[in-house]
Amino acid sequence: MKKVAIITDSSAYLPDETVEALNLHVVPLTLHWGEDTYRDGVDIRAEAFYARLAEADTLPTTSQTAVSEFNRLFSTLLEQDFAVLAMLISSGLSGTVDSALQAKTAFPGAPLAVVDSQLVSMALGFMVMKVARAAKDGASLEECQALADAVYPKIGVYFTVETLKYLHMGGRINTASRLMGSALNIKPIMEIRGGKIELVESVRSRKKALVRMLDMVERDIEGCESVRISTFHAAAEEENQALMSEAVARFSPIETVTTHVSPVIGTHTGPGTLSIAYQME
Repeated sequence: MKKVAIITDSSAYLPDETVEALNLHVVPLTLHWGEDTYRDGVDIRAEAFYARLAEADTLPTTSQTAVSEFNRLFSTLLEQDFAVLAMLISSGLSGTVDSALQAKTAFPGAPLAVVDSQLVSMALGFMVMKVARAAKDGASLEECQALADAVYPKIGVYFTVETLKYLHMGGRINTASRLMGSALNIKPIMEIRGGKIELVESVRSRKKALVRMLDMVERDIEGCESVRISTFHAAAEEENQALMSEAVARFSPIETVTTHVSPVIGTHTGPGTLSIAYQME
């Protein structure tokens, strides 16, 4: 039985040590900023990106991973006698899955599968980590695919932003929600539902938003004895650490991951984004 190589994309923004430990292959999404083009997480990292974004007069745009990038990687891994599983950012947020599926047509009959995770950031990261650990233990391509499907309903993610303008400008949330937030000066809480960003509720302060996100996680994981927790942020390091401390105190997770919102995702959510993801065992 062939060993399974796991591919994901840079939107997950898994810590480097996790990528190395699980032998992951990460394809970058792309940022376009003026005349410059950057590979997400390769040519520009989160800290430098948010520092520049805070002072920028123009916002970057983003694009999906190119078909040629998947072609190259699929070819390399298949030649090395791997089966290949790509678990990628939700097709409701990016065309990256479509790029992978286009590339897949060049390898008819190959042990190669593409999964639309319907997730992003560390919600996607948790799916990838779960499946990659099984792959390291010898799970087949079919078993890995089944595990991705099985873990999906056990994963959730909530996030809050400083302003809805970035989501609105990128077309990721409707205008009515943006106007509501602007008019009332409230803080939105959002989730990834059905592969898209949905507004859950709004509260009147940043502090209340963070408490409510923890409350929502507690509600979602009720009855679950083992949970993994990740907090991740866009230029909000101290608040992110505080959010993780509260999560550890409340949920006693079996594993924690702290990381950043990737530059490509941060383009659409903006500086100050704070997020919490969970995966139930």
